[in-house]
Amino acid sequence: MDAKTLIAAYYDAFNAGRTDEMLGYLHDDVEHHVNQGPIRRGKAAFAEFNAHMTRSYREKLTDMVIMASEAGDRAAAEFVVNGSYLATDDGLPEAQGQTYVLPAGAFFAIRDGKIARVTTYYNLADWTRQVGA
Repeated sequence: MDAKTLIAAYYDAFNAGRTDEMLGYLHDDVEHHVNQGPIRRGKAAFAEFNAHMTRSYREKLTDMVIMASEAGDRAAAEFVVNGSYLATDDGLPEAQGQTYVLPAGAFFAIRDGKIARVTTYYNLADWTRQVGA
């Protein structure tokens, strides 16, 4: 599977709520670099993060554009996050079902046909403003 197809499949699984399927696209030694917080290493840490996110947020990504290097070892995606804030997350405003629309992007390293690094960026101040903090 080429890099663009791999990233598309990863996000298709995300949009369908199939977080277990997302794990299948990840390298065993995946590094997850989030916008705010520490780097998570390994599939178990990624699965834990996904479980937390599923409890606190319901999100669908739209306007997806995926780009890949010619070598196929790096890729990027730009998209819009359309979400609902379901349960209060530590250190963030109280959740009351607020909705938000947030531009975001992600960068990927690909090794052995799997995603070895996911780095996600979005504007936390914009999100905070949208949920009414």
